[in-house]
Order: sequence, then structure tokens, then C-alpha cells
Amino acid sequence: MTLSSINKRPRAFTLVELLVVIAIVAILFGLLLPAVQKVREAAARAKCSNNLKQIALACHGYHDVQQTLPASVLVGRGISWNDENNMGPTFLMLILPYMEQAALYNQVSASVLNYQQFCPPNTAGGSNDQNWRTYRGTPIPAYNCPSESYGGTLGTRAGGGWARGNYGANNGPGDPGNMARGGSEIMTPANSTVAASGAGVLVMNGGVTMTMLTNEDGASNTIMVAHLRVGPTQDDMRGTWAFGQTGANYLANVPYGDDLGPNYPYYAADDVLGCSSQPEIEMGCWDQWYGQATARSQHPGGVLAAMGDGTVRFVANSVSTDTWFRMLSRNDGLTWTDN
Repeated sequence: MTLSSINKRPRAFTLVELLVVIAIVAILFGLLLPAVQKVREAAARAKCSNNLKQIALACHGYHDVQQTLPASVLVGRGISWNDENNMGPTFLMLILPYMEQAALYNQVSASVLNYQQFCPPNTAGGSNDQNWRTYRGTPIPAYNCPSESYGGTLGTRAGGGWARGNYGANNGPGDPGNMARGGSEIMTPANSTVAASGAGVLVMNGGVTMTMLTNEDGASNTIMVAHLRVGPTQDDMRGTWAFGQTGANYLANVPYGDDLGPNYPYYAADDVLGCSSQPEIEMGCWDQWYGQATARSQHPGGVLAAMGDGTVRFVANSVSTDTWFRMLSRNDGLTWTDN
């Protein structure tokens, strides 16, 4: 081998050079990763917004046929609204025919009708027909937010096998029972001195019409459907599309007491039987009963909500309790501005 051939050999990287290259790649990756995450979240948020719009329009479709907006949940005569073992179908089941899921709905429609006839204000007929639960474990893609971390975990309460979902009815800012069939109660929101009427949009056993919504505070000023998060454990039923309880398929009793704005991080904020309190991920709760739940999402900074006219808004976590109340009540008679 000649000296000239030896000199032509390619020179290997030194250790210092290799470390410099690795450092540059790491820096570039660190700069690129947040951008990729932002793009992914923007796509997820757009998909989530579209889901909410579809659900709101399906509620309108239901109204066109039934002449009333769907009930947040059906609750039969003599049954407590927080009785998870005897509750009826939710609004998300009632609107299935308007979500291109008519084939699924038709398989349980007889059971739904039996239970519906068993609900006030009906005084006779129907029965506590629970056969609609047969399809409680069916995942509905349009009911799931792409940003959700726990969407694949089935809920285990009341027989188990409950599929998850991220969208809940606005049952009103007051006590769920008092909101039933379009009822109202005079409330003073937390951190406020102004008392006003609190009333929901999709409420227990229905009864609210688009005419009421339009003539009271206005459809564009009132939330119809808001974002909910799935509970971080199997026994935590928050975010469960066919399970008609607070935090599972509707929000209620906010902003009041210890559950104020969207994603409120207080350790005992939501009241959901069997829930897992994890305030570090903005999923605080008290696990002794059903009764209170606010809107929650994994979209940074706030939640998406579909208004009564079908438009979708982003509501920031920093929204004032007065504004949050006014957005949730259909007949408070007060105005609000964008947060």
C-alpha cells in the first residue's frame, strides 16, 4: 500500500464532532416537537368542534320532528334523578337517528319509547324498560374528542361496559331536579351579588323548545352542548355517552359552591359517585354522590361549546363566574361579552 492511498482514506468523526452533531439534532428536534404538537392539537380541536356542531344540529333535527329539544336524560315516574340503576336513555341516544346512526337506534327504539312514556308529565303507560342499555358499550366516533386520554376505558358502574363520550348537555346552572321539564330557580352565581333565573336547554324529561330558547336569552347566547372529559379510572363515570348522570352526559349546578368555571381544578369540584379526584390534571371531584359537574377538556386553556344556534365557541378557563352562569342559563335576562 502506498502512502498516497493511505492519505486518501476518509477521515472518521472525532468524539467531539459526533457530540456536536447529536447536540444540534437534539436542539432541532426540541424546536420541531412543539410545532408538531401544536399542529396535532389544532387538527384535534377542529375535529372536536365539528363533532359538537354535528350534535347541535342533530338536536335541531330532533326538535323539527318532536317539536321539543331532546331531554338530557329520561327519568321515570317515582325514580330519583340520581338513581343510576333505573335512569333512562340520554339525549345522545335520542339523537342517534340524526347522527347517521338510525340502524343502531332502531334496535332499541321500542325500549326507548317504553321508557319515554313512563316519564313525567305522562301519568300512565310505559314501563321502566332498561333494554336500551344493550348498546351502552357501542362507541360512537362523533361522540369522542381526539384529544381525550382515557376514551378507550369502559365505565364499570351500574353493570359496567359503558362506552365513553366527550359531549354533555347543558342541563342548566341549577340543581338537576329543579331544571327538569324546563324549570327554573333563582340563583346567585359564586363570586357574584346578582341573583338571576337559572334554567337549562337540554333538561331532564325535555320540554324546552327553540321558541323558548330564542325568545328568552337567544339561541346564540346560550350553550346547548359542552365538552366533558372522561374519568381517569374505570369507576369514574365522567364522560360516558349513554350514562345519564352529572359529569357523564350533562353538566349542572355551576358556577356554584366549589365547582366554578371550565376545568376548575379544586380537588372536590365535581360531585360524581365513585369518581377519582385528580386535581393535578384538572379532574378534581367528590365521590359520594351525583349532583354537580362543570365542562372539562384537554384542549389547552378552555373548552369548546355548541350554542343553541349550532355555532361552536371556545370558552376560556378564565371566564368570569357571571359570564359562565349567563352562558349556561337560557332565561337569566342578562347579557355577556366574549371572554
